[in-house]
Amino acid sequence: MARAEANESKTGSQMCGITGIFDTRSARAIDRAVLQRMNDSQWHRGPDEGSLHLEPGVGLGHRRLSIIDIATGQQPLFNEDGSVVVVFNGEIYNYQSLIPELQALGHVFHTRSDTEVIVHAWESWGKDCVKRFRGMFAFALWDRNRQTFFMARDRLAVKPLFYAALDDGHLLFGSELKSILAHGGLRRDLDPLAVEEYFALGYVAEPRTVFSQANKLPPAHTLTWRRGDARPELEEYWDVHFNATSPLDDTQACEELNRRLQESVRLRMIAEVPLGAFLSGGVDSSAVVATMAGLQSAPVNTCSIGFDVPEFNESAFAQTVAERYKTNHHLEVVGSDDFDLIDTLARLYDEPYADSSAIPTYRVCELARKHVTVALSGDGGDESFGGYRRYRMHLMEERMRSALPEGLRKPLFGALGRVYPKADWAPRVFRAKTTFEGMARSSVEAYFHSVSILRGPMREQLFSSQFKTELAGYNALEVFNRHAARVQTDEPLALIQYLDLKTYLIGDINTKVDRASMAHSLEVREPLMDHELVEWLATLPPSLKIRGQEGKYLLKKAMEPLLPNDILYRPKMGFSVPLAKWFRGPLKQRVRDAVLGPRLQGTGWFNHDYLTHLVDAHQAGTSDYSAPLWTLMMFEAFLRVVVDGAAMQTTQPAAEPALTP
Repeated sequence: MARAEANESKTGSQMCGITGIFDTRSARAIDRAVLQRMNDSQWHRGPDEGSLHLEPGVGLGHRRLSIIDIATGQQPLFNEDGSVVVVFNGEIYNYQSLIPELQALGHVFHTRSDTEVIVHAWESWGKDCVKRFRGMFAFALWDRNRQTFFMARDRLAVKPLFYAALDDGHLLFGSELKSILAHGGLRRDLDPLAVEEYFALGYVAEPRTVFSQANKLPPAHTLTWRRGDARPELEEYWDVHFNATSPLDDTQACEELNRRLQESVRLRMIAEVPLGAFLSGGVDSSAVVATMAGLQSAPVNTCSIGFDVPEFNESAFAQTVAERYKTNHHLEVVGSDDFDLIDTLARLYDEPYADSSAIPTYRVCELARKHVTVALSGDGGDESFGGYRRYRMHLMEERMRSALPEGLRKPLFGALGRVYPKADWAPRVFRAKTTFEGMARSSVEAYFHSVSILRGPMREQLFSSQFKTELAGYNALEVFNRHAARVQTDEPLALIQYLDLKTYLIGDINTKVDRASMAHSLEVREPLMDHELVEWLATLPPSLKIRGQEGKYLLKKAMEPLLPNDILYRPKMGFSVPLAKWFRGPLKQRVRDAVLGPRLQGTGWFNHDYLTHLVDAHQAGTSDYSAPLWTLMMFEAFLRVVVDGAAMQTTQPAAEPALTP
């Protein structure tokens, strides 16, 4: 098993759950039993130990999964005089270079931990401390001398952080929504705008949550609340800028990418516990495993999930990489009866979440935890290297859009899109409806349309008149328009990469991996999301990302000496499950019961005739509505499991110690 060298090991890093209560108005006593209940709700995020800190007007809770500095890294952690206290989830990889700098400023360290770096960095640099951190993190701290509560989230929102300001002046926060729900004071009324976003995108986009009173702290943001102020300061401290200014040719870019990738992977291989990697057989995870193998002498531990439906099974490709690098490889097959996870997933995610790859992700995390405590993943590669098929389709449409005047293009293709049938059954060349619809739209509208699960016309039929009234004209497209207004580039590929970095990567991918991994007390690290790597890739021209019909051009060229061509240049499969077959077979009745049952009908939000059409047409085989049906099933499960209260159960309710400075 890979382990850190002794002189690098005392980082204090740990995956965990953090939670707490801050009285924004005065210093009223915090109810210890309530804080205990909030912390207990996240026991799965940190089964090794848990601690609380309470003082007038402040309560902080922490659940710990020990990864490094196992003997000492307990939290909450304090500065020298106990006036600053922090709870922290994540890793700050450059902490070792910050310690001597902070010591030179007069700070005294009692540990050699990245957690302690946070409190001293706050003392010296205030809210700008986050600009000095390289890593994945979510933390909350209280500064008694400044009477200030401060929260921060990493640049690409790898680690989650939720908060809610209650009517009584209490601010609640937690790694997961369930800890805020466990408080008991949060109203459970749903935000109609969040529901619209969910049915368009499959997740609720930052900064909303599905509950009107709660929010997600957006990526690369801090929240500062001084006691007595009416509201907090919410500030962004980082953004990625696409500018294509790099002067490197192909060879130089490959060399630089390999250097940066090795650095990012090496930083994420430091651990005092068994460490390995996910290996899907795709380019990204294979590149991570190949890089790991070059950085350690012991075999890499790798884990893969296969399917009993051949066209969804990539395990043979994963096996090829495992054999090349002689890894300790572990494979499990997900069967077509693996749908009992539906309620489990609803309980894990706390919000409606419709990415069906949560099933294999949950299973691969479950498999990995049997062998390792830390796993590296290839997540983030498609967004930064240009790997999605939809990118190439969008660029093709962009060339067509630019060739036709808008006055001609919109009415012509709009009419074609309306009359052309949705031919899911036909060969791909005849499925032109989406392309016609996209051609009638602006670039941002077209990309939003292409990634939507239920596109605009479908949502128009799905929602009832009552729900449309509650939406008051809101369209989830506004999420994309808001980000597109800040992209600062006219380059078509850069625009959609930026949109994905701000929406899909954060709301879908990172959410999926965090909840699935922490459900099994597994830490996942993402070397392709290192912010310095992402910044550098944003300076490269589009031709190094997509060349002709080949996506991820640079990554594939850089990996040619390390991986076989049938791994690098085979068609992309994606990490998906055979929903369409399941919904016509083993899940046939389950779909009908959920989508047409009383819980969705009781909301008054849905058009029952359209729900019936989706189920009947899919099960008759005339249309593939598997993605919309899964989205509806997960919403129904969310209503039953979370809103109706079944998820509000705590585990391991033993009393936890209070830490004092």
